[in-house]
Amino acid sequence: MAASQTETKTASLRYAGGEAFVGESPSGHAAVTSFAHTPSAPTPMEMLLISLGGCTGADVVSILEKKRQRVTGYEIEVRAERRAEHPRIYTRIEVIHKIRGREIDPKAVAHAVELSETKYCSVSAMLAEAAVISMRFEIINED
Repeated sequence: MAASQTETKTASLRYAGGEAFVGESPSGHAAVTSFAHTPSAPTPMEMLLISLGGCTGADVVSILEKKRQRVTGYEIEVRAERRAEHPRIYTRIEVIHKIRGREIDPKAVAHAVELSETKYCSVSAMLAEAAVISMRFEIINED
């Protein structure tokens, strides 16, 4: 059996004053994060929810395009419960895919969401080690 290959990625953060940091992703993009009581940017924990939505959303859109679904709009809502004691991790996360389009096949959407959740979304796989994640979808037909 061949050894699995790994890839090292490095993000860097620079203190920006107050309670904010400017992070640079391994691909060279900047993002601001804040942990103030009245944050001026998304907190690191909020960024996790955005990351999960972006990861699963990219999968679902790609799969639905391959299935020739006529998607005209797509929103993702990520709801999370966080425990009160430190470390304040998320314990339950619900992802709701809201897909708008013409003649959207519910089986195609269910399959796309399932593939994202069980096979493709790395963020979901990682967070599932600490939290119970559930995904569901809604279809808004524009026929």
